[in-house]
Amino acid sequence: MEDIRADGPVRSVLAGHEHDPGPSALALRLLGSVHRLVLEGGLPELAAHYPSVGGDGDADAAWVALRSALDCHAAAISPLLEQAPQTNEVGRSGALLGGLLHVAARFGLPVDLHEIGSSAGLNLLADRFCYLDEREQVLWGDPASPVRLRDAWRGRLPPVDAALTIATRVGTDIAPLDPTTLDGQRRLLAYVWPDMAARLARTRAAIEVARRLPPYVERLDAAAAVERIELLPGRAVVLWHSVMWQYLPGPTQEAVTARLDHLGAAATAEAPLVRLILEPTRRAPGRDREFLVILQTWPGERRILGASDGHGVPVSWE
Repeated sequence: MEDIRADGPVRSVLAGHEHDPGPSALALRLLGSVHRLVLEGGLPELAAHYPSVGGDGDADAAWVALRSALDCHAAAISPLLEQAPQTNEVGRSGALLGGLLHVAARFGLPVDLHEIGSSAGLNLLADRFCYLDEREQVLWGDPASPVRLRDAWRGRLPPVDAALTIATRVGTDIAPLDPTTLDGQRRLLAYVWPDMAARLARTRAAIEVARRLPPYVERLDAAAAVERIELLPGRAVVLWHSVMWQYLPGPTQEAVTARLDHLGAAATAEAPLVRLILEPTRRAPGRDREFLVILQTWPGERRILGASDGHGVPVSWE
């Protein structure tokens, strides 16, 4: 803010975005745009201080280099501000996969998995990751997986012995990324803070998994995606989403909720419907928001399964 008040290069680059709404995440768009250029090798002076590309992590020196980059490379940075942030946080699979084990234990059916706000669909591959405790003992998953979520689960663990089969998995997003392309990979990494080594490592490892099993993500908004979901006898139809609900317009949220209520009224134990979310939510009016893992089943009820860090792990199960 000091640089903006002083009419510095930050103010110049952000010109025209003075009235952008809070949910548009302007600060993240700016820093992600700069990080993207660093990852591409276009800002070597700044890269010298960005740990994501081997820099020394000197924050004071990075600020000096950042102001210079904004001043000298505004023409390259400004167009990138128009892109929506892509925060396909792999750590959130800890919450989603744990919730899915509850579904498997409850219904004993193969899962048809749908995700809205999928970005690149990395969390659709949650069953291909490995979940470990704080001592790095395997709790669930393939020990050979490139994605190893350390200290993933605490407290009362999900039903790790439940037989989980994902029959189909489909993601949708208004601006999907392809994690098998260089452009997609750079955009995914750009919106991870450059000094967060664990998050960067998780994302890179998940990209490696995605190369072997490319997730299917269709360009479609959330309301249209949920409208076409149908119940299937012998399948548990699961809709999950994580830290994206706040970005949806009110009418879209209402359309999604109405469609799920309509489907839920017809759901049975042989053709159940499930909504599994990790979103910043209040347990009760007036309480602070927490990143709660919430499972709603039709037939059944709404349950809070636990709470997590904003980036997914660890999850404390209740």
